[in-house]
Amino acid sequence: MKTHPMSLFFALLIALLFTTGCARRETDVEAGIRTQTLIVGNGTEPGSLDPQVANLLNDWRIVRALFEGLASFDERTAQSVPGVAERWEVSPDGLVYTFHLRPDARWSNGDPLTAEDFVLSLQRMLLPALGSPNSNQLWPIRNAKAFNKGMLTDFAEVGASALDAHTLRVVLERPTPYLPALTAMFWLPVHRATIERFGRIDDRSSAWTRPGNLVGNGPFLLTDWKLHDRVVVQRNPNYWDAGHTRLDSVVFLPNENVEAEERNFRAGQVHVTWGLPPWKIARYRADDPSKLRIEPMLHTKFLWFNVSRPPLDRIGVRRALSLAIDRESIVHAAHAGTQRPAACFVPPDCGGYTARARVPTDFASARQLLAEAGFPRGEGLPTLEVQLRVNDAAETKTLEIIQETWRRELGVQITLHPMESKTLIQNMQTRDYTIDLGGWLADFPDPANFLEIFLSDSGNNWTGWADPDYDRLIDEASHALEQESRFESFQRAEALLLEEAVVAPISFSTSIYLIDPSVRNWEPAPLLLRRFQLVWLEP
Repeated sequence: MKTHPMSLFFALLIALLFTTGCARRETDVEAGIRTQTLIVGNGTEPGSLDPQVANLLNDWRIVRALFEGLASFDERTAQSVPGVAERWEVSPDGLVYTFHLRPDARWSNGDPLTAEDFVLSLQRMLLPALGSPNSNQLWPIRNAKAFNKGMLTDFAEVGASALDAHTLRVVLERPTPYLPALTAMFWLPVHRATIERFGRIDDRSSAWTRPGNLVGNGPFLLTDWKLHDRVVVQRNPNYWDAGHTRLDSVVFLPNENVEAEERNFRAGQVHVTWGLPPWKIARYRADDPSKLRIEPMLHTKFLWFNVSRPPLDRIGVRRALSLAIDRESIVHAAHAGTQRPAACFVPPDCGGYTARARVPTDFASARQLLAEAGFPRGEGLPTLEVQLRVNDAAETKTLEIIQETWRRELGVQITLHPMESKTLIQNMQTRDYTIDLGGWLADFPDPANFLEIFLSDSGNNWTGWADPDYDRLIDEASHALEQESRFESFQRAEALLLEEAVVAPISFSTSIYLIDPSVRNWEPAPLLLRRFQLVWLEP
């Protein structure tokens, strides 16, 4: 039987439509592999992309794609490696560093990057009006603290000077063997002309960090920032090592809900997640181990106490609460046994340092201390509010265990107050909180990075606690020439911190996340900081 031409045409058209309609749609992950676009979960919405104002890990992951310091970090070892400076020398007394900048280092707009740019950037970071939360990290530089505190107004007296366009000299108050790490983490240069084009040099909220405005010196450029949706950075052709950057772009997705993020991972919408719900670990271990990463990190989870707010102004109350934490139960029930109980504040073997002081779980002593403070079995003690991040299942489970333990063992009642990370941090900085479940991730592997938080004048001391003996011990450590005496001062300082129960350590963390097998050269990173220019995607 002869087929009519029009019938054949319609049959072919229907078949084509059917085939097109049933074809599997390319996932975001697959499209990313094709276009070298890495999609990573980033936890929370960035607070700031100004490298001298940013203070959260989620901010720093993006900031370090946009800016690069004199040194950088090797992911696996957390040791300093050359960044903008291709090499540096140290004087025999450890007080003078000479950094030699790469002649081909440039800003993203093509301007040459010079030693004077680093001097001007240091000046901005130390301006009292800017209020940089990390300015104290650079106080080892001569007269940096005095300038930052407003006791010195002539910046020429601060120990940083450009010897020529590509040579920077830094003079210190005291030997600081981890200075290259400080430059890698905190002394990131800013393009002063760009900042001034959008307002005052000390304006924390100007528009200079918006897409199209920001001029950086890192391996990537900021091309898009949609609030609560995504931040996109693209390969910077003017980066000194752009020829070896294989990714075209990185997309950072803010999502504090790790359950939703895990679903997005299974749907092919993200290459690397920020985290993973603890109850999902066993499933991935059994069925998909190649996509599961559990890696050590220099991070302590702990309770912050606002010691300026009654009843936490009483040391006995704070010590009782700290002693009545069942750390073993928490790491198994809330973290599926992937973390370690923390009986001290600084993680073990942090730059060779391990604390001697310990906070045990001791319910009997906790009850006695609470009674001596005037609250036997919790009588007369108000209900205490604890703030935590919203949609964090592990934090919620941790506090539910503490809540039940304190109720059962001490008669202490607490309420849990989940909130967005940005609000939580604001409350901490203004000391508008009672107890907070938080954590501290090392910026570099050294006990100073943990213990200097609680100095009286530290911008990160949100507890209201100040102790001249503690300040003196940290100062002794900072001036010690030998590591043995330096660590001994840190040992005594940490013992005092735990005795005063300024914080209550809970656990030493691990980084638990999912990663697609297409992501290459993604090394374990105990500081959680990453050089995205070294990563690429491959089917």
